[in-house]
Amino acid sequence: MQNILLAIGLTVFAGLATGIGSAIAFLARRTNYRFLSVSTGFSAGVMLYVSFVEIFYKGVDRLVEAFGDPLGHWVNVGSFFAGIALIAVIDNLIPSGDNPHETPAEGVTERLRSPIAPQENKKLVRMGLFTAWAISIHNFPEGLATFLAVLEDPKIGIAIAIAIALHNIPEGISVSVPIYYATGNRRKAFTLSLLSGLAEPAGAFIAFMLLRLFLGDSQGLPPYVMGALFGGVAGIMVYISLDELLPTSRAYGKGHDSLLGLVAGMGVIAASLLLMR
Repeated sequence: MQNILLAIGLTVFAGLATGIGSAIAFLARRTNYRFLSVSTGFSAGVMLYVSFVEIFYKGVDRLVEAFGDPLGHWVNVGSFFAGIALIAVIDNLIPSGDNPHETPAEGVTERLRSPIAPQENKKLVRMGLFTAWAISIHNFPEGLATFLAVLEDPKIGIAIAIAIALHNIPEGISVSVPIYYATGNRRKAFTLSLLSGLAEPAGAFIAFMLLRLFLGDSQGLPPYVMGALFGGVAGIMVYISLDELLPTSRAYGKGHDSLLGLVAGMGVIAASLLLMR
């Protein structure tokens, strides 16, 4: 029960980071995009390292326990690529103009430097609403990844929650900025940004309860289900890192900012995992 409460708390924390992005957009006179570059690179480093070093092999352990060797390894690899396929399908179902991961938010920030014509207000509001919708869809599998990781190993779950929280900060900016500059209503922009993040804990909790209802027992989910989920989660996180975080980091930064963040993220998570053993 304690781990479930921790999992819910960390998933909520990760989701609410979109609100931090809103606060940055409202309070900062000029957003520090080099910071966003390093932080999203850092997040990618954490997620890639944890996926390949910890989560993928947790899936192997569970699936080999359930199916033996070598079938367990085959199922784990299949789960990994199934996770990539799932998040890729979600990405492709969202039109590129409405997908916050297709283009960086700097196009929006250019609007902040020049007056906005009244006829553009509706277009900006629509942009913000569609961005919130797209982010909400993406946050479902991310929330599930955080939730399951905390249940299996809290120290890995904490690392993933921090990485996804850093990932959600620029997403919060991309939701709130167009709505705020079109309407002048900070509360509305902040609320929509926050709600898009809350899809993360909501999706994670609903998905986990459905899995528990149909496949679980008094001890929790069977090993083969947990193993397949961990393989899939590793695939989802690798896709997010390579398709979303690193390109965004490169777009926001200068020089080697994204590489600096990537290596720093890997180093910090590697050191923390070693110290917590």
